[in-house]
Amino acid sequence: MTRARRRGAAGAAALTALLVGGVAGCTDEGNGAGPPASSAASRATEVWESATAEAGRGLEEFTRGLDVRDDVSLGAPTVPADGRASVEVTVRNTDDSARSFLVQVDFRDADGDLVDVALVTVDDVAAGGSAQATARGTHDLSFDARPEVARAVRY
Repeated sequence: MTRARRRGAAGAAALTALLVGGVAGCTDEGNGAGPPASSAASRATEVWESATAEAGRGLEEFTRGLDVRDDVSLGAPTVPADGRASVEVTVRNTDDSARSFLVQVDFRDADGDLVDVALVTVDDVAAGGSAQATARGTHDLSFDARPEVARAVRY
C-alpha cells in the first residue's frame, strides 16, 4: 500500500472512530450530560455528507483539468482493404511544458451505434505545439465508420 493510501485509510479510520465514539457517548436521557444520540447521529451524517460533497468537487475539478477533447481533432476516416478503420488524430498542447496525450476514438455506424474503439498515445508534444498519430480500429468493418473523440487526457 502506498504512503498516500495509508494516510487516506488512516484518516478515514480516525474520522469513523471519532464519529462512532461521539455517537456512542451520547445519551437520550435528557439529563444535560450531552445531546441526544439522534442529534449526534444527524450531525455525523451532515459532516459525512459535507466531506463527501467536498471530495466530489475536488475530483471534478481535477478531472476537468485532464479532459482535453477540445484540443484534439480528427481527419477523414479511411477503411483500407484490410477493413480496419483508421483516422489521423491531431493533438494540440496548450500547456506550458511538454505533455503526452491518450486519446480514445470511437467508431460509429450510420445509426450511431458503437462498432469499434481505438486508443492512441501521442508522446512528448512540445509546449504550444501539436503532433499527429493514427488511431486504427481493431475490427474489420465493411462500411465507412464515423469516428469521434470519446475521451482525451493530457498528462
